[in-house]
Amino acid sequence: MPQLSRRDFLRLAALGLGAATIGGVLEACKSVTTPLARPTSSRPGTAAPATAAAPPPTPASLPPATLIASPTAAASAGYPDLVVVRKGEPDALVRRAIAALGGMERFVPSGASVIVKPNVCVSYRTYEYAATTNPWVVGTLVKMAFEAGASSVKVMDYPYGGSAADAYATSGIAEQVQAAGGEMVVMSDRKYVSTQIPAGKWLKQTDVYDEVLKADVLINVPIGKVHSLATLTLGMKNLMGVVRDRSSMHGNLGQAIADLNTVIRPDLTVVDCVRILTAHGPSGGNLDDVQKLDTVVASTDIVATDSFVATLFGLKPDDLHYVGFGAAMGLGVSDLSKLKVADLTA
Repeated sequence: MPQLSRRDFLRLAALGLGAATIGGVLEACKSVTTPLARPTSSRPGTAAPATAAAPPPTPASLPPATLIASPTAAASAGYPDLVVVRKGEPDALVRRAIAALGGMERFVPSGASVIVKPNVCVSYRTYEYAATTNPWVVGTLVKMAFEAGASSVKVMDYPYGGSAADAYATSGIAEQVQAAGGEMVVMSDRKYVSTQIPAGKWLKQTDVYDEVLKADVLINVPIGKVHSLATLTLGMKNLMGVVRDRSSMHGNLGQAIADLNTVIRPDLTVVDCVRILTAHGPSGGNLDDVQKLDTVVASTDIVATDSFVATLFGLKPDDLHYVGFGAAMGLGVSDLSKLKVADLTA
């Protein structure tokens, strides 16, 4: 039986099939090496705030999710699970990392619509302050997507400080994206759709940006930085930028982030560690808090990327609650000793 495509999964979700049913279809199709589709409901609306009747479960108590692709599928296909590239300019770092993972053509089919999701935190910080993703990292990903044959590449985020247009310009991201031929999108409040989260343990529904759900390819490109609530904001947390009501997730932030990651499944995560913010995050403001590492970390396994980047801050993967919950739910591998890691120089 052929593998279940992303669009087929969307149709099954729209029909209201539960996680167990879709999981059975996936098993029958033997699609364990295919990333999950990003399901959405066809009904727009405002999600009801998530509530928990009992204390949230610990990561160790959660059964593995049955719908998540095998995190070591890349290695079994001959690619490393995780690539770390150091000592180079941003464009060289990105190109080396993607080449080691099999090239951008592995992720972006000819004619694909692509969304690149950076962290464009606030409108009043330039990239030097490490509050926003490095603009050359983003621009290079846009270029590479077009080189692979993408029909369109849109870049977007939902800044929490200032307007999106100002944040795009101040960060330097707009200039690099436009130079690469991409489009900066100011996310419209009218384009969020109510989205069910069948595998969610705490967050059962939220409003997700429609274009993210419909894109053929999603590339997640956060910056590594500290965060006052989440300890670090990396790949998994960066996806909060595609939902409308982020405040409702703060009641059980770690589990809510993991839940969101069961429906928003990037095809590729590239963590910008050219500069990292080591204190006073997420918005920073003091260059003394910035450490220049000239590094990027890339993988198809978002749990693995976040787990490795945690070590660059002197932390362990288990220090990040959302990583623990994500690993327990089968979203990826947090035990770096179980991964094939390529540690390269640009």
